[in-house]
Amino acid sequence: MGFNKVVESMKEPPSFNIFRNFVAYPRNEAGTRLAGNSHYAKFAWFALLYNLIVVGWGVFLRSMGLGDGCGKNWPLCEGAKDPAKGPFATLIEFSHRASTALVGVLAIVMLVWSYKAFEKGHLSRKASWVFMIFTLAEGWIGRHLVVNGLVTSNDTVQRAIWMGVHVLSTFMLLGSIAIAALSASQIRPLKLKSQGTVGWLLFFGFVGTMILGVSGAISAFGHQVRPDIEGLTEMMKPTAFWANKLALAHPVGSASIGLYLLLMCSLVQHLRPDPFVKNASKALIAILIVQLLAGAINIYLKAPVAIQMIHLVLADLNWVSVVILAVAAFGVGIEPVEARPAPAEAENMDPLKGRDLIKAYVALTKPRVISLLLFTTMTAMIAAKGAWPGFWLFTLVSVAGYMVAGAANAINMVIDRDIDISMKRTAKRPTVTQSISSVNALVFAFTLATLSFTILWVLCSSPLSALMALSGLVFYVVIYTMLLKRRTWQNIVIGGAAGAFPPLVGWAAVTNTLPPLALYLFGIIFVWTPVHFWALALLIKDDYAAAGVPMLPVVKGDRVTVIQIGVYTVATIIATFVPVFFPQVGWIYTISAIVLNLILIRSFWRLWKNMSDRPRASGLFHYSMLYLAILFLMFAIDRVVVMG
Repeated sequence: MGFNKVVESMKEPPSFNIFRNFVAYPRNEAGTRLAGNSHYAKFAWFALLYNLIVVGWGVFLRSMGLGDGCGKNWPLCEGAKDPAKGPFATLIEFSHRASTALVGVLAIVMLVWSYKAFEKGHLSRKASWVFMIFTLAEGWIGRHLVVNGLVTSNDTVQRAIWMGVHVLSTFMLLGSIAIAALSASQIRPLKLKSQGTVGWLLFFGFVGTMILGVSGAISAFGHQVRPDIEGLTEMMKPTAFWANKLALAHPVGSASIGLYLLLMCSLVQHLRPDPFVKNASKALIAILIVQLLAGAINIYLKAPVAIQMIHLVLADLNWVSVVILAVAAFGVGIEPVEARPAPAEAENMDPLKGRDLIKAYVALTKPRVISLLLFTTMTAMIAAKGAWPGFWLFTLVSVAGYMVAGAANAINMVIDRDIDISMKRTAKRPTVTQSISSVNALVFAFTLATLSFTILWVLCSSPLSALMALSGLVFYVVIYTMLLKRRTWQNIVIGGAAGAFPPLVGWAAVTNTLPPLALYLFGIIFVWTPVHFWALALLIKDDYAAAGVPMLPVVKGDRVTVIQIGVYTVATIIATFVPVFFPQVGWIYTISAIVLNLILIRSFWRLWKNMSDRPRASGLFHYSMLYLAILFLMFAIDRVVVMG
């Protein structure tokens, strides 16, 4: 029977067999079996909740160093024990074993029930088998850890590996329970094949969440066996314990994977427009934010036991939420956005080949837009070093910077395809004509983003730079393109922060730090962006009006737009003079800022005197680009002179 059949009645004919009424496969009045079983679903959700409680109790056991409360005896506590631990340790360890044994009972009940309640091939049956298999695996892993002494103060690599395996096994167990519960709740049929971009997005979401779980386990392992090593300085010492050194990557990795999951949720929600997908995405994002906050609190408070328990349970919930999103997105009957046809005038176009195809892919990255962003990255590198940063580092960061900005632009083109059709300046974009399909454009974008992240983290040895680059991409795609652009004329004010990340990428790549001076460079671009963009918006407001995009000139008119440009011109001038008060900044930058700002005031004044004059708006737009480029160049030169 199909899973999408709607249950009209969950009642069966009267029967004295209460157990049968409770677990039997539901039938309608005609006696035909139906797809779901609400009682089974509720029991499965209970099993999931119980397993999360067991996970939390296991964290308490590990954090308190009581994992050897029963010695090396398994499964009972009969035999030799460590007398120093006392009976309390034995009680705690035995209670953990008893609670995990009950998981086995739940797994057996679910498996038997699935055969009573569902027909052959039903997803709940398959998921129940997976639950049973990983319940046995969890028991075997627990036995292996205890019998081989891989608990409490054991600091071997073998123990760390098995802790990682334990986390992954728990993920599989919890995910299988969630799938069993969902499939018993009359969800629509699932289609696992031919999921295109969404399938890959979720695949890497699963991989990222697994990496997050394993790295968290290693971080907790290091803290448990070497609690005396605290603080960044201690962890970076050559003599520091290896797990504590690796633990440094966990916070940055968590933030990076968190950003990816945010991007994944937003794109899956866009590509699979459906209420179930939307709600699952929101739930995942909410759990992710709470989990990251718990992780930050855990670090700040030096890992108290209660926060450790909450943090790990939230990590498991995060995994479950990814599973639920996948189930929602893979449902049959959702129209994939990326499969929508091209405009009629593009249907007869011959497929691009060779050089033309390469040009089309380059066009996806918007090279003109990237050039200025890339220049701020390069000059920030020189400013951070106070000298030439070296050919290879300069080249690698520049290439990575272009890649991540190009990836953001390509994703933007896929999302904005529907409005790009209505705008003259964007109607010939490859994603509009479908000379490059939306699927291929997204694959290209994520390939660029992955390469960029790898280059910055691995080849440039700068996790912070990689995190800043990914932050800029996510901010541009999610905050600006998806949340703000079509909703408010303030879109560019907030969303413009995406263009302010490049100097942070360059600075972090050289120093692996972001001091106040680097943050002020971010601030300069942030307040400069409205001046630059609204001048352009005055020139192409008809395009935005045709596409229904609420840019400021369309919503408020030319006069209000020019006034707002004036406000942000003043803000830009103030921001550019803040670095002058730093002892690391000299006279070259100061004089340059004075001259450039005087010309900026003149350009704005000319527009103010004649707000409808397009050449004056064009003049301010083009000068604003030159203004930022020269300002950053002079800042870099000034830093070389001052630090030289």
